[in-house]
Amino acid sequence: MSQENDYLDINRKTWNEKVNVHVNSDFYKQQDFLDGKNTLQQIEFELLGNVKDKRILHLQCHFGQDTISLARMGATTVGVDFSDKAIDVAEKLAKDLDADASFICSDIYDLPNRMYQEFDIVFTSYGTIGWLPDLDKWAKVISHFLKPGGKFVFAEFHPVIWMYDDDFSKITYNYFKSDPILEESTGTYAEKESDIVNKTISWNHSLSEVFTSLISNGLTIQKFNEYDYSPYDCFNQTEEFEPGKFRIKHLGNHIPMVYSITAFKK
Repeated sequence: MSQENDYLDINRKTWNEKVNVHVNSDFYKQQDFLDGKNTLQQIEFELLGNVKDKRILHLQCHFGQDTISLARMGATTVGVDFSDKAIDVAEKLAKDLDADASFICSDIYDLPNRMYQEFDIVFTSYGTIGWLPDLDKWAKVISHFLKPGGKFVFAEFHPVIWMYDDDFSKITYNYFKSDPILEESTGTYAEKESDIVNKTISWNHSLSEVFTSLISNGLTIQKFNEYDYSPYDCFNQTEEFEPGKFRIKHLGNHIPMVYSITAFKK
């Protein structure tokens, strides 16, 4: 079997190894979260609006901070991730915090075989779709779980970011989806000096690919925004030009770093 066909096992191993590092990192500020801090960013707050009494499906939820934050805002939430170690942590957090959040360990594409519910909102954010080879299948899952008139809320790093090498010194990768990107590195965005080894397979996805996949699966785009900053300090060569807003120092505001989409199911 080729490495591409093994992408789930290869990526899951890496993400399982990241969980403990991330939970204990300054990046995720776990103690602040346990003390009541909401981990959602302003970008998502504005897109989501009032979620009280809404049923929300959170795809690729990692170890559940945002899923539980949504529950703290009055929603009933279900978080999904393919990392069993992440889901174990998320379930314990939800129990300890008495949050109205449940979790499922599943590959996104297999989720319709694992769960039979409809949701008011499907939500996913930051560093998610690059791990998926087929966005049409992704959008089918989103449409499948949205009730008629339901809302899809998406915030993601801009595909322009993924064209660069790690230090943003040159264009290295194709803007459009091409061959899978096989990489091996040490450290993690949340703990760059960590000695864990990351072996990953990922894909770049253009904006046109994202839009086409959603529209082709019955979703109507209502809002599309681009942002010249990242709310997370997860890249190299960054500077914090305003509190909680990060740019690549030598590129300034010349490139987009994040985009967001709000769409509704017809």
